[in-house]
Amino acid sequence: MNADHQDAILFGAERLTIEDVVDIANGARAQINASPEFNAKIDRGVAFLDSLLKEEGVIYGVTTGYGDSCTVAIPPELVDELPLHLTRFHGCGLGEHLDHQQARAVLATRLCSLSQGVSGVSHELLNQIVTLINHDITPRIPQEGSVGASGDLTPLSYLAAALIGEREVMYQEKVRPAAEVYTELGLHPITLKPKEGLALMNGTSVMTALACLAYKRAEYLAQLATRIAAMVSVGMQGNDFHFDEALFAVKPHQGQQQVASWLRSDLQSSLPPRNSDRLQDRYSLRCAPHVIGVLQDSLPWLRQLIENELNSANDNPIIDGDNERVLHGGHFYGGHIAMAMDTLKVAIANLADLLDRQMAQLMDYKFNNGLPFNLTGATGARKPINHGFKAVQIGISAWTAEALKHTMPASVFSRSTECHNQDKVSMGTIASRDCLRVLELTEQVASASLLAASQALLLREAQGELQTSQLSPALQAMLTSVQKDFEMVREDRPLESELRLFISKIREQNWKMYD
Repeated sequence: MNADHQDAILFGAERLTIEDVVDIANGARAQINASPEFNAKIDRGVAFLDSLLKEEGVIYGVTTGYGDSCTVAIPPELVDELPLHLTRFHGCGLGEHLDHQQARAVLATRLCSLSQGVSGVSHELLNQIVTLINHDITPRIPQEGSVGASGDLTPLSYLAAALIGEREVMYQEKVRPAAEVYTELGLHPITLKPKEGLALMNGTSVMTALACLAYKRAEYLAQLATRIAAMVSVGMQGNDFHFDEALFAVKPHQGQQQVASWLRSDLQSSLPPRNSDRLQDRYSLRCAPHVIGVLQDSLPWLRQLIENELNSANDNPIIDGDNERVLHGGHFYGGHIAMAMDTLKVAIANLADLLDRQMAQLMDYKFNNGLPFNLTGATGARKPINHGFKAVQIGISAWTAEALKHTMPASVFSRSTECHNQDKVSMGTIASRDCLRVLELTEQVASASLLAASQALLLREAQGELQTSQLSPALQAMLTSVQKDFEMVREDRPLESELRLFISKIREQNWKMYD
């Protein structure tokens, strides 16, 4: 189910979507299924584990050590302390921390997995995660330290620590000790039951949380890149017949056809045809639907992978309370998210490369069909000292190159670790982080490209070759919106603040794109 910020996302009932996780990340509340059927399922798992412990049954990670230490028997009097040790010795993450939005997404993805009811966790633990979400308390999670199996152990240890009142959390935009925040709000830390440390940490929830956020940013970028391509086509006086419906009917990739349809819609105007002397535009314009279409066609498949992982029980062992079985396996392996993120980052980097090539044409007077060099808006005697978007184009090239550099697939860099128990690992968390970096760089390219494309349209109008009032409604609305915060560059000025502003607008998905 989806919900706006006034409604709560319900966990433990129907399958959740990527949008549900993003809603939680952006401030929505959480609620646990209160049905008798759900409560009974949770109770059966806990009761089954309790009965096994009383019978001194062998349960991995409960009565044994972890990983390669699974042959080490835990004395009964120390079983209750084992999960606390698990959370503490994994407190070795490094690097930058996940931001507030990302940490909320992690809380949502872990809650979704544990709410499948086969992890042997208590109502108290589930409710504690809900409490953190609804009080907007987020664990302070370092980004680095996970190989994606046994899941996101180290980063998820910071979630576990927050539940028991240890380490630091983010609350009201400040980093504070968890115990201090609990005291201030009258909350109480929980004590982890024997299986609960493992259930919290042994899973794919960090990589999946980041994947959900990455997916929505990529979905938006595909549409924004299409809108920019339309603006560039008008600015370059390109050929709109490259996007003809009959042309695309003979190559039936649905996403590619969708992008071509969006371009046709954007390019409808009351302007008389004024196409360039070239019968065929260069590839970065003519093949824009083909490049963007690869991403658009990948999205349904990527959604399936991400949402299946989101709605899975991905810890080990699985506790089948209904049939009273402990199922030992490897559901913590994050290969599907690794593949999804390795795939997505390549498709996104290709958007950066496409925009980079469009910008190279747009700013080069040898190729831009009569626009000023570097899109300078200066005229007359002041023109020689003005350089317009020259440095911006260099920046676009730099950001694109860095995005392309990050497309090396992380999933092929499996490392044998933990005494060769974890001898084949997914690298899914690294793949997700790489994807987010590629997205960040591509959003920078898109910000600069949007301003440059707007500058081109305004220059055409200044040269008497275009009336922007005759553009399609979509392009008129886009240009009008851009002009609220961006004035055509006539005299050289630093553009960093404007670029950063439009990056934030892209991240906030400020403009409505296509239905």
